[in-house]
Amino acid sequence: MTTQHPPGIEFTWGDIFRMMLSGQKFDQLAFSLQMSDEYGGFVRNKFGFIEVYQIAEPELAHAVLVERADEFHKGAIMKRAFSPFVGNGILTSEGDFWKRQRRLVQPAFHHRRVTSYADTMVQHADAMLKTWRDGAQVDIDREMMKVTLGIVNKTLFDADVSAAADRVGELMTHVLDAANENLNAIIALPASVPTPKRLRQKRMIAELDAIIQRFIEHRRRTRQDTGDLLSMLLQAQDDDGSAMTDRQLRDEVMTLFLAGHETTANALTFALYLLAEHPQAKAAVQQEVDSALAGRLPGLNDLPAMTFTEQVIKETLRLYPAAPAVARSPYQDLQLGGFTVCRDATMQISMWAMHRSRRYWSQPNAFLPERFSPENEKTIPRYAYLPFGAGPRVCIGNQFAMMEARLLLATIVSRYDFAMAPGATLEVEQLMTLRPRSSVRMVLRQREQARQAVQ
Repeated sequence: MTTQHPPGIEFTWGDIFRMMLSGQKFDQLAFSLQMSDEYGGFVRNKFGFIEVYQIAEPELAHAVLVERADEFHKGAIMKRAFSPFVGNGILTSEGDFWKRQRRLVQPAFHHRRVTSYADTMVQHADAMLKTWRDGAQVDIDREMMKVTLGIVNKTLFDADVSAAADRVGELMTHVLDAANENLNAIIALPASVPTPKRLRQKRMIAELDAIIQRFIEHRRRTRQDTGDLLSMLLQAQDDDGSAMTDRQLRDEVMTLFLAGHETTANALTFALYLLAEHPQAKAAVQQEVDSALAGRLPGLNDLPAMTFTEQVIKETLRLYPAAPAVARSPYQDLQLGGFTVCRDATMQISMWAMHRSRRYWSQPNAFLPERFSPENEKTIPRYAYLPFGAGPRVCIGNQFAMMEARLLLATIVSRYDFAMAPGATLEVEQLMTLRPRSSVRMVLRQREQARQAVQ
């Protein structure tokens, strides 16, 4: 009996080598959209002997991520990319061990704990704005990266180790770049091959391990709950009373740090870009923020009054999802969508393609925050919008990220107007996260309310 496969394209090794020799960069995002448009929500592409299935259909995404989640694991590609850096943290671990770790980490993201960080987020945003100048040009993506890095330093490690945490942030940037290289390598050398780049990465990981171990030992010694996430992780106990070992703590801290600042920084960069390109939406956010805040800094209790600002963030995450795709592989051969998928095949649930599909969205490439008004949000097909994934492995920090993005955007808009610098554009690329391909240059203009506050 012949196995039936979804439609798609087969690339020979000759095709792949010709592409590599030509220096042509493979545009994963454009390819994902092309496959979705031409072949639908379930596509099989073959790259040499590597099969990759793309899912951009809500029902199939629900089946893989939620309904049949126990039948899938993260896949070899994801583990190859990130295990050298995050070890066996909740990003890469599987099975019963993952379930235990998720239970232990979850309390650190309890609603009450997360909302206690609101003031910290606003304070860091305010400190950033005090360094800005009227008429200045800045790389807004770098500014967002710096402010979210400061926030994760404070909320994860607390201020008493901020000097060391700055070095952690610098090292983490290199680690993330290395993980992205591993993720996108068509041909990967065995992990045992000691290339100069791998030896450099090994040294960086060793330095990170030493710094994080000092944090853990200091906190274990003092037994203080300083209100940060590390304190919560140290206090976490399983049902049998057991806690995390130092190695487990290290892996979870690395995971949270790795994912805890770049995603929000990129989302804010994209939101500011979209508002700069859509003056009417920007004016609506300014009006809403001015009315809600009356010139003061925002706080947690102001968020319910800033509904359009939230809609802007949600629409930004539709057009520019932090994770443009998530990977899964089946433990065994199985039937999905009427087709056979082989054991360990690579499956990508493409948020990028699904969020921009004409099958589920009117004017899919347009920036329309009103899609997420209370009445319109009800009409969105379930599981067609997955900015944080879904199911048991939904992003554990989604509430933290949404609160941070809303508060920082409101703080920025209340003080500054912004526009793209002459000749500046935005191009994006798919790595572990969706990020700008190059710096996003913007011109800042201090708003009248901010001038009056200074005077």
